[in-house]
Amino acid sequence: MNKALTIAGSDSGGGAGIQADLKTFTAFGVYGMSVITALTAQNTIGVQGIFDVSPEFVREQIKSVMTDIGTDAAKTGMLSSASVAKATAEAVREFRIPNLVVDPVMVAKSGDLLLSEEARAAILDQLIPLAAVITPNLFEAEVLLGHNISGIDDMKAAAVDLVGLGCKWVALKGGRSDIEGKAIDVLCNGKELELLVSPWMGFQNTQGAGCTFASAIAAGLAKGFSVSASVKLAKNYVSEAIRSGPKIGKGRNPVNHITGVQGKW
Repeated sequence: MNKALTIAGSDSGGGAGIQADLKTFTAFGVYGMSVITALTAQNTIGVQGIFDVSPEFVREQIKSVMTDIGTDAAKTGMLSSASVAKATAEAVREFRIPNLVVDPVMVAKSGDLLLSEEARAAILDQLIPLAAVITPNLFEAEVLLGHNISGIDDMKAAAVDLVGLGCKWVALKGGRSDIEGKAIDVLCNGKELELLVSPWMGFQNTQGAGCTFASAIAAGLAKGFSVSASVKLAKNYVSEAIRSGPKIGKGRNPVNHITGVQGKW
């Protein structure tokens, strides 16, 4: 069985983080493993508390997986401190973790910064150059590049610039773009650039959508698909997961990780 590893935070509400990643791996028929970087008290309304895991124990978890089971792909999500980001990058290099997908979780959907400047710098300088694919949203891309991004032309230019940070591919998530009713992402490797267009599903059923997108890409890579094919599969999967999101909780509903995937992959 193909295997995928998630290195991210735990969501007690089950909609995002490690829980979303493992559900996605299972939906794609991939054996999922996890390294927990932080515990969160979280639900559909928001995050009520965070308990960070030490960088030493993050590394110990990665070592345990890689010296026994190994992996065909991995993705990173919430890396809550510079020391955890550095420990993760060191372990990726040491254990030669392949097909790394980096979801640079550093800005909330509201635009609020989630990480310290030091932690953002560690992800930029140490982790992104190891990535096969990075999956920033527009807010995160603006932080990584240091300038605003507005409209499709800006997104195209930003995607090229993001590849220049050292990753092999970027899947820049546009969300609701300036084309009414469309969710447009940009896929780029510095030479090839493609717009990925799907109907815009709204904001209600989107908790965990970013985590799910990155883990779906990792699952595709683990199964031996190309980056382009993996990203397109992930976009289709997330679009359907948002469309059929369950009415759970009092806040933003989570995506539906199990919809329409039985036997599909």
